[in-house]
Amino acid sequence: MSELKLHPNAAASLQQWHAMIRSHDLRALPDLLDPQAVFRSPIAHSPYPGAPVVSMILNTVIDVLEEFTYYRELATVDGLNVVLEFSAKVGDKTLKGIDMIRFNEQGKIVEFEVMVRPMSGLQALSEEMGRRLGAYLAASKA
Repeated sequence: MSELKLHPNAAASLQQWHAMIRSHDLRALPDLLDPQAVFRSPIAHSPYPGAPVVSMILNTVIDVLEEFTYYRELATVDGLNVVLEFSAKVGDKTLKGIDMIRFNEQGKIVEFEVMVRPMSGLQALSEEMGRRLGAYLAASKA
C-alpha cells in the first residue's frame, strides 16, 4: 500500500494521534481538536459537539478498548480525511471498526466518527461506555 498523501498539518496531527494511542496517553488530545469538533458515535443518532466532549469520549474509550490495534489507513484525495481500521476487545467480545477522522487545513480534528461491528462487540462497547459516561453524555446533549 502506498504512503498516505495527507495535507502536511493533517499528517502531523495524525502522527501525534498515533503516538498518543501507542503511549495510551491522550492528555495532549485537546491540542489536536478544533473547538467545534464533533464526535459521531456508532451508538447515538446525534453527534456529540465540542472539543471537551470529544476529548472525554476518546479518553474513556481508550480505557475501555483492550488490545486496540490500528492495522490499515486510507486517505482521501484532498488529504484532509483519513480512515483508520482497527481491532480491539471489550471484555470477552472481539470487535473491528473504523475511525473516520476529518481535519481542517490547520490540522485540527473537526470530526471523529466511529463505526463498529459485529453487533455483539458494539453492544459490549455501548454498555461499558454507558456505564462510564452515560450521565456525562446525557448532560452534554442538554
